Amino acid sequence: MTGKPRHIGVAERRARLGLRHRLAPSARAARPEEVADALVALHGTDPATVYLAVGARLVDAGVTVAEVDRALYEDRTLVRMHGMRHTVFVFPTALAAVVHASTGLDIAAKARAGLVKDVVTGSDGRLTEEWLTLVEESALAALARRGQATVNELTRDEPRLKEQFVYGAGKSYETPQTVSSRLMRVGVEGRVVRGRPLGSWTSSQFRWAVAPPHPELPPAEARSELLGRWLIACGPATEADLKWWTGWKVTDVRRTLAAIGAVAVSLDDGVTAYVAAGDEEPVDGPAEPWAALLPGLDPTPMSRQERDWYLDPSLRAALFDGSGNVGPTVWWDGRVVGGWAQRPDGEIVWRLLAPKGVGRDARNAITAEAERLQRWVGTTRVTPRFRTPLERELAAG
Repeated sequence: MTGKPRHIGVAERRARLGLRHRLAPSARAARPEEVADALVALHGTDPATVYLAVGARLVDAGVTVAEVDRALYEDRTLVRMHGMRHTVFVFPTALAAVVHASTGLDIAAKARAGLVKDVVTGSDGRLTEEWLTLVEESALAALARRGQATVNELTRDEPRLKEQFVYGAGKSYETPQTVSSRLMRVGVEGRVVRGRPLGSWTSSQFRWAVAPPHPELPPAEARSELLGRWLIACGPATEADLKWWTGWKVTDVRRTLAAIGAVAVSLDDGVTAYVAAGDEEPVDGPAEPWAALLPGLDPTPMSRQERDWYLDPSLRAALFDGSGNVGPTVWWDGRVVGGWAQRPDGEIVWRLLAPKGVGRDARNAITAEAERLQRWVGTTRVTPRFRTPLERELAAG
């Protein structure tokens, strides 16, 4: 682009969000794979988030649980694995190689070095790096034979996983740890992924499975693929947004932006941001305003560092926990206007925090979304893993 960068204002940013995040009714998806592909990644730290985030974006929310289970555990078109910032996400399986090469390799190297150091020093040299490698290979072979397994099941096949070492010896946080707990969290360099939960779709106890095979991609190529996809989903975005979401060094962000030919645009207050090449033309908004009830850690509110254009800073104290995790949010036409929760009897309740511009039609639309959520969740009790002040207050009744 030559000359003055095109300006993209708040209205267009919200229009892009409603359409590309599959939140406007006209943009809703038929299958979970379409949702994951549109959003690139769904936060998987809280298991329920994946289902609630998908359900909010499906034409028929009633099929949410069965369809997400099919995609994750039967067809394996979606995979739950560690990704950016060593956080658990659900990705399209076709992106596994891209995520692994673009972000996983560096994270795994640091996690591996930390694991080896802790195991060796925490056992006074009794457990060595070579020993750990043998145990790891044996555990992977056992996992491949079983298909899926819990850590307890794997320890029956490979008892050395139960060996203990002292973490933080001599420090205030000194504690014994087992080799199995740390080894599986490292993810053995992308070779294992989360399998079926032990309980329902809200359970946080998972089996493990061998990661689907994927090619080894050059890291620079993988970063270009990941960033290009993310800009289509979430652009325009600033360098700070991109660094925050990817967890990369700012030099890698800038190098990748240049490699994919990202186009600079201006936001309000003269801030420079970027869109994917070919995506700089104006985007018309959805034909209708839209309402949504999104879960805690939903990728829409968590997709960037700078959120003021869709979330008034005055609402953060009520809607975020102390670590920066967003709780359940209520949206109206591209901005956060409140929060929601589920009470012990299963009732979905919500509250407006930013009533300006939220008239009768908006309230009716939000009520309809709450009722839609209530129908498909049914009697299942959903409590966010990271609880926020408003969610706690509403849930308590």
